[in-house]
Amino acid sequence: MKISGEKAVFVIIGGLTLLVLLVIVLFSLTEQQGKGRQVTQYVKSDSSRPKANVASFSSDLGKMKVSDEKSAEFTIENNGNKPLSLFKISTSCDCTFATVTINNVKSEEFSMHGKSSWTGEVKAGEKATVTVIYKPSIMPVSGPVSREVYVGTNDPDRPKLTFTISAFVE
Repeated sequence: MKISGEKAVFVIIGGLTLLVLLVIVLFSLTEQQGKGRQVTQYVKSDSSRPKANVASFSSDLGKMKVSDEKSAEFTIENNGNKPLSLFKISTSCDCTFATVTINNVKSEEFSMHGKSSWTGEVKAGEKATVTVIYKPSIMPVSGPVSREVYVGTNDPDRPKLTFTISAFVE
């Protein structure tokens, strides 16, 4: 079977287009699933959905030296009746890190530029702890500082949680 030059070009272009689309679909599925876990999305009108409840979004670490390392813990409680997903966790500075602990299982450490597919699930009525770690020696500053940690959720009322720590670096 002979294929003319013009048909061969169309077959090659069509094959490459199909390959590119396949790669895009696979990449987007991996991004959403986060280590194999699908994130279920909800809308505000859903009666059955997760509800992220946070008692405090900020903590003052007080005075510290550039060589010190301090941390603060924040609790996220799922007051809804569906699992709360936590994902796309990042920080505002390379000197700030975060971990998430759910049912005594601690996540990897998240940072400003780290790309992670980690997704955590907090069942209805359960809690997660976000630990924010500040290491001023990585980006030395002095005086008052404020750093943030961002946590994506599938709670339609709170799709992004922002936790803030402040300190006075001497």
